[in-house]
Amino acid sequence: MKKLGKEKRDILVQRLVSGQKAQQEAQKQFQTTLEAFQSISGFNGGDIEKVYKKLNGAMEDADGRARQVSEKIDAIEKVGGDMFKEWSQEIDGMWNPTLKSQSQALLRDTRRRHERHLRTMRQTEEKMTPVLRAFRDQVTFLKHNLNSKAISSLKQTVAGLDREVTELVRDLEKSVREADSLISTLKKDED
Repeated sequence: MKKLGKEKRDILVQRLVSGQKAQQEAQKQFQTTLEAFQSISGFNGGDIEKVYKKLNGAMEDADGRARQVSEKIDAIEKVGGDMFKEWSQEIDGMWNPTLKSQSQALLRDTRRRHERHLRTMRQTEEKMTPVLRAFRDQVTFLKHNLNSKAISSLKQTVAGLDREVTELVRDLEKSVREADSLISTLKKDED
């Protein structure tokens, strides 16, 4: 990409922005899926097959969004690693001790911020798994028990899901804010 005039810093900023967007979309989808589960918990009869299809679709959408977030995190981690490796190699080639020291300090600070953001993103990614499992378990149970007993089991689960999704959404919002800060730093550093 560098041969095409794209610096790794610019690619990292683009991937951070893309990662933010994926997290925001996942956040919305998890909320939408929870709302679908909540609306079904008040089900009083009707087409249970339709209920199953609605919940299954919402769960699959949430799963897809979670996969997108994971892919974006992997891409951010890769380009960040490449950028820091190149940056370090360039510093090794510097002769002026003052400039070299300043560049090393800037590298350390930027790497620290990047690693902190990656940790936050990975922690948030990990929190998606139990929520998805709970969604999947309920959908599978509903599929196997297409009757009102399965619907009543949703009522018991929705309260726990609400808590988990609320925490996940809060963590996604935190990660998006950290990305904003890191993007701002990377853009400021290139000025």
